[in-house]
Amino acid sequence: MSVTKPPQAGSEDAAAAGLRAIPEASVARLALYLRMLGELAEQGAETVSSDELAGVTGVNPAKLRKDLSYIGSYGIRGVGYEISALIRQLERTLGLDHLQAVALVGVGNLGHALAGYTGFGGRGFPVTALFDVDPDLVGIHINGIIVEHVRSIPQICAERGVTIGMIATPGPAAQGVCDLLVGSGVRCILNFAPVVLQAPPEVEIRKVDLAVELQILAFHVARRRLAQQNGVVLDGQVNGHATNGSGGMLT
Repeated sequence: MSVTKPPQAGSEDAAAAGLRAIPEASVARLALYLRMLGELAEQGAETVSSDELAGVTGVNPAKLRKDLSYIGSYGIRGVGYEISALIRQLERTLGLDHLQAVALVGVGNLGHALAGYTGFGGRGFPVTALFDVDPDLVGIHINGIIVEHVRSIPQICAERGVTIGMIATPGPAAQGVCDLLVGSGVRCILNFAPVVLQAPPEVEIRKVDLAVELQILAFHVARRRLAQQNGVVLDGQVNGHATNGSGGMLT
């Protein structure tokens, strides 16, 4: 099987691909492709066709080829990709060819769970700083990292080169924390607080609202129940079962 390779690092094609505008939904799917390619590589696979990769990710093959074209990798039916090369290109595009230092603010119930999750570091997002205002939490260690007071955000974020901030505080405190992070030079924020944050246009904020995601799932549960009662097969279902797709955090 012939193999197409993504553009090499430093090439004009790679530079152009890095600057090309990519739709947000495609970026989410690129992350999904990267995860599945990693699993294929662990299984010993060296090449994969676009149809095979589409099958394991639950994405339409034509959409997958379009997504990969944004990073300069043009696959066509019957042509395979070299997995290791495609992984490197995806990592460059997603900014994973170097570590992204993460600061987590708010180590209550949710924050403590996030701080204790070791998977972030394994994917290139080491949590390097923890912050809170609770005197019972400030000074404790989680995964070897001491919890600092939020007033130390500017100094510590600068010292540790933090590029991404995660906010897991109660809603009323979130905007103030956001302002501190932005003032410290952090330009990408993942917000778990139940509020909409205001920030300058150059700051990228992603909001994760678990309650909203559950409400969306509840809608689909109710929709399927109604369809079953009326003997209707919904789009995207086979024999009453939903086909594989991305969750709300990926779309």
